[in-house]
Amino acid sequence: MNKNQNQNPEEEILKNEEAENQQQETETQAEETNSAENAGEEKEAELSEEEKAAKELEETKQALEDYKDKYLRLSAEFDNYRKRTMKEKAELIKNGGEKAISAILPILDDLERALQNMQKADDVKAMYEGIDLIHQKFLKNLGHEGLEKMNPVGEAFDTDFHEAIALVPAQEEAQKGKVLDCVQTGYKLNDKVIRHAKVVVAQ
Repeated sequence: MNKNQNQNPEEEILKNEEAENQQQETETQAEETNSAENAGEEKEAELSEEEKAAKELEETKQALEDYKDKYLRLSAEFDNYRKRTMKEKAELIKNGGEKAISAILPILDDLERALQNMQKADDVKAMYEGIDLIHQKFLKNLGHEGLEKMNPVGEAFDTDFHEAIALVPAQEEAQKGKVLDCVQTGYKLNDKVIRHAKVVVAQ
């Protein structure tokens, strides 16, 4: 009786140990399976990241090539523009006075005719009127080019437009600080003073 009782607990212990071992093996297998699956997923994720990085690198290379091509085109266009503007500037400097000189040529013709007629003419008044007409025509043609003659007499003295060459006492209070006479005519070209009028100022 005692012997059977001693054997049953031992068998039960063995059975329990076997059950525990089987459970541990099952858990170990499950862990290994999970580890393998996780490793596969990680590997797949790594491949996906590598593919993504490779794609981004390819796109970056393509964008860089596009920018490089645009830069080269712009550089060539700018170089052509620079050469063209330099050529135009050189032409302008060389022939900039062509338009103004062309406007003066008819006046030169009139002066030549006037000189020829003066050798035969006896009427001084007629010669004066002819020269005056040429002078008016000359001013008109230059006016078309933007030249403007100053008429400073009676105006207040202004250093932006006038150059005082003499100061004389004013005969009246209202004349003080004003231009009494113009010794040399001043001119403006397109509203820019190209020669100051030389004037006499009352003080």
